[in-house]
Amino acid sequence: MPLSRADFPEGFVFGTATSSYQIEGHGFGGAGPTHWDSFAATPGNVVRAENGAVACDHYHRLEEDLDLLAALGADAYRFSTSWARVLPEGRGTVNEAGLDFYDRLVDGLLARGIKPAATLYHWELPSALADLGGWRNRDIAGWFGDFTAVIMGRIGDRVWSAAPINEPWCVGWLSHFDGHHAPGLRDIRATARAMHHVLLAHGRATEVMRGLGMRNLGAVCNFEWSAPANDDAAATGAAATYDAIYNRFFLGGLFKRAYPAEALAGLEPHLPDGWQDDFDSIAQPLDWLGLNYYTRKLIDHRPGPWPNYAEVEGPLEKTQMGWEIYPDGLRDFLIRTARDYTGDLPLYVTENGMANADTADRPDIARIDYLSRHLNAAREAIAEGVPLRGYFTWSLMDNYEWALGYEKRFGLIHVDFDSLQRTPKASYQALADWWR
Repeated sequence: MPLSRADFPEGFVFGTATSSYQIEGHGFGGAGPTHWDSFAATPGNVVRAENGAVACDHYHRLEEDLDLLAALGADAYRFSTSWARVLPEGRGTVNEAGLDFYDRLVDGLLARGIKPAATLYHWELPSALADLGGWRNRDIAGWFGDFTAVIMGRIGDRVWSAAPINEPWCVGWLSHFDGHHAPGLRDIRATARAMHHVLLAHGRATEVMRGLGMRNLGAVCNFEWSAPANDDAAATGAAATYDAIYNRFFLGGLFKRAYPAEALAGLEPHLPDGWQDDFDSIAQPLDWLGLNYYTRKLIDHRPGPWPNYAEVEGPLEKTQMGWEIYPDGLRDFLIRTARDYTGDLPLYVTENGMANADTADRPDIARIDYLSRHLNAAREAIAEGVPLRGYFTWSLMDNYEWALGYEKRFGLIHVDFDSLQRTPKASYQALADWWR
């Protein structure tokens, strides 16, 4: 069904999102090396060994991209800052060109009447800090706090909102247990420490931003609806473990000052000494929570060591990523999160979208349908009393999709990665019409 602003509460914020390494081009502007550069240079890690050296060249095409964003009619734009662009060694000497770039970005958004929604970290850890253990090292909370002071000391007076870290599950589990993202480890001790330290760093950054007088501070977590693949008790237990690791671990730390038992069953022996004493920092009061949602997973029991689960292919229509399209999961997560964790705290859908094998001259009808169905699921959650205040679609433009290189296209704007020409897609026009 057609959508419009009138279908949502007054003041509801519509926007879109990107991340620094995926669009800026990291091979210029004084940016330092990151663990994604070395991960991508390692054979077998990334499709065609592609990296973010040029990406969408947003660094040089900033004004063009902001004009496209304004023409879309977005109220807000969720962007991330690159730690290695601002502090090439992760600490110490500041790259003034990096700070100047984010100055131009924020000022350009404000000049176009668009709210700047900043995320400090979206996965591009400076290599010098990776050499010191990265997220396994407790000191990263302090390093990240120092980075926060530098970047938000420059732009924090003008951003509409800020969140420290995008998708802590990806930073902790996907990168240290599954090994699919940088640094590409498969080590349970590293995983436990990374998952805890990412929350500790979140807390420290929040403290720093409060100290700078900033407001409208939140957290952004990713979620996948976890359902048993069958009616067996073993599958039900496996789905609960998946849910605990993926969804409830980080919400538990942020809002309950505790981690779920199903996650601790495997992780607790490997957590750092005194981890229970860190919740005063981790559970800093927040002004909002962001939910990134794309899909559900069907889970079955798998014999062997913890965590004893395996993903099972589901029967629903799938995106180019092979992810099931399951809008009910967005509605149900919003309801469950408000009921069990956040209460009256404002919620935002901070990412939602689909990869689709569309081209510049072939309408992306599937994406329009996906967005329409998920926006209707958001409306259903609002009707159930969820304090949902906004929705951001991923992503403004096709970009570097991490280990999948430039193959998967999430964008509202098609990018020709040879010429870097931008071409708005049918979904761009559909959202522009809905948001008017």
